[in-house]
Formats: sequence, C-alpha cells, structure tokens
Amino acid sequence: MFKLLSEYTSLEKLSLFLLTIFVLKFTSALIRLIYYNAIAPFLNTHIDFRSTGKWAVVTGSTDGIGKAYAEQLAKMGMAIVLISRTESKLEHTAKYIRNTYGVETKIIIADFTEEGSALYSRITKELDGMDIGVLINNAGQCYPHPEYFLNFTRDDPVLDNIVKCNILSVINMCRIVMPGMVKKRRGVIVNIGSASAPCPCPLLTVYGSSKKFVEKFSEDLGTEYKRFGIIIQCVMPGYVVTKMSKIEKPSWIAPTPEKYVQSALTTTGVEALTTGYFPHTLLINLILFMKSISPSGTSKVMMIGMQKYRNKGLKKKL
Repeated sequence: MFKLLSEYTSLEKLSLFLLTIFVLKFTSALIRLIYYNAIAPFLNTHIDFRSTGKWAVVTGSTDGIGKAYAEQLAKMGMAIVLISRTESKLEHTAKYIRNTYGVETKIIIADFTEEGSALYSRITKELDGMDIGVLINNAGQCYPHPEYFLNFTRDDPVLDNIVKCNILSVINMCRIVMPGMVKKRRGVIVNIGSASAPCPCPLLTVYGSSKKFVEKFSEDLGTEYKRFGIIIQCVMPGYVVTKMSKIEKPSWIAPTPEKYVQSALTTTGVEALTTGYFPHTLLINLILFMKSISPSGTSKVMMIGMQKYRNKGLKKKL
C-alpha cells in the first residue's frame, strides 16, 4: 500500500523530490534522443545546407571537429572555405576534400591569436563577393594542461590567446559573414562551445569562461537575427577524440570527430543549444543534477579530477 505524502519523513520527501527531478531530466533526454534519431529524419526537419548558399566557411578546419564539419558539408555538396594557421595542413585538407567530394575549396591562412584588426580585414577581402551560407566557428585554444589561474604570468600568452581565439574570432567572423546572410535572409552559423561552459571547470577557468561567452553570445544573437532567417546554434561537445582533448582512443562517451559531427548536424535547426551527442547530454545532465543537490560538493569532485589531469600534464613536461 502507498503511504500518504503526510506520512513520509522529511528525508523521504527530499529523496522523492530529487528522484522525481532525475527521472524527469532523464526522460526528457531520452525523448530528445528518440526524436532526433528516429522521428525527425522522417519529418524532414533537418536543414538543407546547400539551400543556404554555395560556400561553407570553417575555422580551425584542418583537425578534429572542424575538419569533420568541413568534410560533412562537402559531402552534402557545399564548397568549402578552410581557415587555419598552418598552410601545409590547409593545402592537404583542401586537396583531400576536392578529390573525395568533388567540390570547390579555398584556403585562408589565419592565426586568430594575432594582434590588431589587420587579420579580419584580410579575411573580409578574401571572402568578399562569395555566396556564404554556413559559418562554423570552430577555431579554439585551451590550456596545455589544467592549471591555477595565478600560475600564468603576465608575460605568458596562454590566457590572452584563449580570449582572442575563443571569443574575438567568433565575434569577428560573425561580423564578416552575417551582412550577406541578412541581405539574402538565410544562413546558418554554428559556434562550437564546450561542455565546460555549463559545468564547474576549475583549473580551466578562462577556457570554461570563454566557452560560456560563446553559449550566451549564440543564444542572444540567434534571437536578434531569427527574423532574418539566420539560424544560430551553439554546440557544446564533451570528450571527443581530438588533439585538444588529448584522448586517443574512441569510446561511447568520447567519439571520433566524424561520429560526433554526424550526430551534431542532425540537431542544427532543431536545437539552438545542444551537446550534439546524446551521451554528452547525459553526462552534462548528471553533473548539473549533482550540482543542484550539492554545488560545493560537485565543484570539489571536479577540482579533484582536474588536479589529477594537472599532475599528469606536469609529469609529461619533465
């Protein structure tokens, strides 16, 4: 027999309340998984990227998630502008995409940690007159390993470079391509954030904060320009097999960039803010659920984990 609510102790009521929250969040995530993977494809809710314009511009496009986005969009028939800082990698990637997918490519050498506005003036000239339908803002930098904020001296460029690459590049690339999108009243912008944005991220403080900016910037910019037919999405990946993550072997929780991007693209035009990958959604929801129960305890657990990664990083430097 079920007891009346009034017959439960305070601890039992709290336990029931927390269990209800967990079940609701898990059910919501499960419904999204079923919808995006089993229902949405048959409803044709996904974007026809080719209808937005001829060209897709991808920053940080020679490795990892950026390269995977470039290849997937090329596979759809879009011409690709590859932007990165290493000419040899750009040329190699461009050649591979042309030969594999039979589309036009263009390369732009750019180091987003450069000072001043000359870089963006040059990119503006390079892109002038092109029918750009898609922008993938993927270029980003992180710490070489988790580290305490004050251990970076003022002469160390790491923190400044993170701000330039993760924040200023997103702002300026949007400023470059959006006027054309507004004029033709269509376009897609995908800003790559990080699961570190909504979750506690000690010892990666500036990196996590820069990705929180990307999340907020994408949300509000999307609201501003929705009436112009521009879709703006923030994708927040968790662990992916990339050079930045330093993960080498793929797993259920850490997919290859190709598998991750295939999943993320199915959410574009459906979710404005997403992890892009269901296991990452579960992971973030679990961390946020723990945080709702014990903010200090969750932060402490994350701190312990980051200290372990820091120690590994320091050992590799020896």
